Amino acid sequence: MGGVRAADRRAEPGPVISVEQPLWRALTGYRVVTLGYAVALFALGYGDYGRPLIGVGYLAVLTAWTLLTLRRVTSAERCTARFLALDLTMAVGGILLSSLADPANRVGPTLPSIWVAGAVIAVAIKSGWRWAAFASALVGVANLVEDGHFSRSALHNVLLVCVASIAIGYVVEVARASERTLARALRIEAANRERERLARDIHDSVLQVLAMVQRRGTAIGGEAAELGRLAGEQEVALRALVTGRPPDGSAPPPRSEPIEASADPGSAGSTGAAQDPDELDLGGLLTLAAGGPGAAPDAGPRGRVTYAGPGCPVPLPAATARTVAAAVAAALDNVRRHATGPSGEPAATWILLEDEPEEITVTVRDDGPGIPEGRLAAAEAEGRMGAALSIRGRMTELGGSARWISVPGQGTEVELRLPRQRKGTLR
Repeated sequence: MGGVRAADRRAEPGPVISVEQPLWRALTGYRVVTLGYAVALFALGYGDYGRPLIGVGYLAVLTAWTLLTLRRVTSAERCTARFLALDLTMAVGGILLSSLADPANRVGPTLPSIWVAGAVIAVAIKSGWRWAAFASALVGVANLVEDGHFSRSALHNVLLVCVASIAIGYVVEVARASERTLARALRIEAANRERERLARDIHDSVLQVLAMVQRRGTAIGGEAAELGRLAGEQEVALRALVTGRPPDGSAPPPRSEPIEASADPGSAGSTGAAQDPDELDLGGLLTLAAGGPGAAPDAGPRGRVTYAGPGCPVPLPAATARTVAAAVAAALDNVRRHATGPSGEPAATWILLEDEPEEITVTVRDDGPGIPEGRLAAAEAEGRMGAALSIRGRMTELGGSARWISVPGQGTEVELRLPRQRKGTLR
């Protein structure tokens, strides 16, 4: 299990881009624009102020504060609680100073005007809707005190700021919760992909060896039979581990003919190489998988396998080519295990590689007895992962697909499709 945890950490995705970052950028622009608006509004009504120097002094401080704290409103980390408190103090102080600068109440807007909404919105983005409600209430009380007679326009402005800030705070809280859920889902997905890759490797090696030991130990008898029984129990436990299904605890039933270890098509020599050192010729790898020229001597009999493909190389990224060839090798092993003739010889098999502009198609067809309806689903439920992981899982990982077409008595066809337009997979 320690290895799985390490693999899960390696598969962990990068950080999710924050959806609230655009709000911080918009707030930065809002503070600058509304500062200019407040200064322009004061300049236009300068002659109406009874004590204009108070307004000049306040707006000078507000301008310096806004420009010097622009970086503070670019992220939640920089926008600290102390800064928010000082920012609200600047807003509330400006509202209350408006009555001193304009004692006759000849000018309608306060000195900071709509700049104060930026201070409330900063609280909403940083701390959520509850603190936004508190900040908007604080600003609202200051506005009502400055207004004096609680006019309809003052109440309207207070209510507007309050509703807007609470809505923004609520949206930010929902967005943060969604980000956490998405990040958790991405980690789980990455861990599942890595676990499936490990399960495929185990299926293609360890499980096959255990099944072979069980079968041959039972056939030999004696002490070898006990060894076979233990191997069978370990096979059941390992299948339960990699599939996530609990073992039933009963003795393992007799297994069908195991898959013998076969050569990795990706380890082929010059036959599978393309001109680019980072690419391999898929046609060359499929030739080796079929037991053609250059095949490893311990690859095991594949039966009568015929390969047909384009006359020119089909270069793919090395990892992609090896994965497709491994899926084809798993399909050939299934033919050797299940599609046998009356005398026990494997069915004849044909591999067809088609290189099309939009996708690459590999078809593996045999003339065996075919697959009974529902057998693939039943095999997957039993923990047999040849089709689910070794074939379909590999193709799905590459963004492709695997499809089985079978007619009882007329053989089986496995169609593997790999789109070319998938970025990072094919050229």
